This record gives sequence, C-alpha cells and structure tokens, in this order.
Amino acid sequence: MKGLLLRWLILTLAIMAAAYVFDGIEVSGFFSAFFAAAILGILNAFFRPILFLLTLPINILTLGLFTFVLNALMLMMASGVISGFQVRGFWTAVVGSLVISVVSWLLSSFINDQGHVEYVELRKGRGDRWE
Repeated sequence: MKGLLLRWLILTLAIMAAAYVFDGIEVSGFFSAFFAAAILGILNAFFRPILFLLTLPINILTLGLFTFVLNALMLMMASGVISGFQVRGFWTAVVGSLVISVVSWLLSSFINDQGHVEYVELRKGRGDRWE
C-alpha cells in the first residue's frame, strides 16, 4: 500500500513537472495534479490495455510509436474529467505524456515493490571492475 501511494505521488510530481515545462498543460494546484494522477492511473489500468489491443495492428506497423498517441489520448481524457487540469492541443498532450512518462519512470526506478527507496552502491574492485 505504501508503494502505491508513493508511486501516486511520483505521478503527481511528473504531471506538475510537465505543467511547468509546457504552456499548453495547466494545473491549478497540487490537489488538481493529485486527482489527475489518480484518474490517469485508473484510465491506464482499465482502458489502456483494451485500446492497446484494439490498435495493435497500427502499433505494429508504426513500430510502437502509436503508443505515444494512446498515452496522449489518456492524458486528454484525464484533463476532461478534472476541472483544475487542462491540456490544450493534441501535440501538447503527446509531448506532455512523453515528459510525464520519463519523469515518472526515473523517479519510480528508485522505489522497490515494498515502497522503499532503493539504490545500488558500486565499489571499485580488482582490475578496474565495478562490483
């Protein structure tokens, strides 16, 4: 449960980072981003697999690039539900979803399954090898 809440907060921070970077994405406050992250998580959990299967042929033809379009659609759908979260334009949604994905992936890579912050400590061993 702790890991779920931590990942939810990470997605919230990623949405706020995308709103800071792009003028076309607006967030009225932390709680708007918090609820947008919740709606985005629900949409990604339930609707994204169905849409991915329905668009699988075009996704294969575009070598997976159509996934960016699906992510943008999910972001635009979330902005339609939350009043304090607004995405203007399709291309803003595409680039914004890319930023949200990268920031969320980077921050989530430090969280293990139990919700604890995890890091790898490397030491230089024998013969210029890192262990």
